Amino acid sequence: MDIVQIIEIIALVLGIPYVVCEVLQKNEMWYFGMVTSTACAILFFLESNWANMGLNIYYVVMAVWGLYQWKKDSLALNAEDKAAGEDIHLTHLSLKTGLWSLAIFIAGTALLIWLLEVLHDSNPVLDALSTSLCVVAMFWLARSIPYHWILWIIGDIILVVMCSMAGKMWLTVLYAAYVIASAYGLFRWFKRGKFVA
Repeated sequence: MDIVQIIEIIALVLGIPYVVCEVLQKNEMWYFGMVTSTACAILFFLESNWANMGLNIYYVVMAVWGLYQWKKDSLALNAEDKAAGEDIHLTHLSLKTGLWSLAIFIAGTALLIWLLEVLHDSNPVLDALSTSLCVVAMFWLARSIPYHWILWIIGDIILVVMCSMAGKMWLTVLYAAYVIASAYGLFRWFKRGKFVA
């Protein structure tokens, strides 16, 4: 077993509690996310998947902001909401946020495809698509916008294909688990959530 496989297994082992905590909307997810994202950044660097490497560095930074946001938003849920089973704080997707997100996705994808082709990325189109989609999904997650789950499902399916093509079986398993968990998370967040903003 080489160092790449060891890092892959670390990402898998820590990625599972990360996504479980995400589905349950537990602040601990951000700590697991920091370590998992660091491991994935190293792996994508070694595979010359530059955009996904940068994406995972972005995840580490967003984990700090997301932890702050979630702690603040969870205070908006009062004891009555929690007793009624509404233990997930949700934020509405505003038209402004939706339009900005769409613009970032389109412009980001186009720019990344060009840049990744220049840098000889191993899969510039899938790398750019998954990265741009996941940038928006992570921002929405940090803001507790429940539709982030749909973006994760699409982005993680792309990453399953990309990791499988690169022979990264442990990461393929991790991203496949993320697809399943994201489908459940979408259902759970709408069932147990309450819009606080």
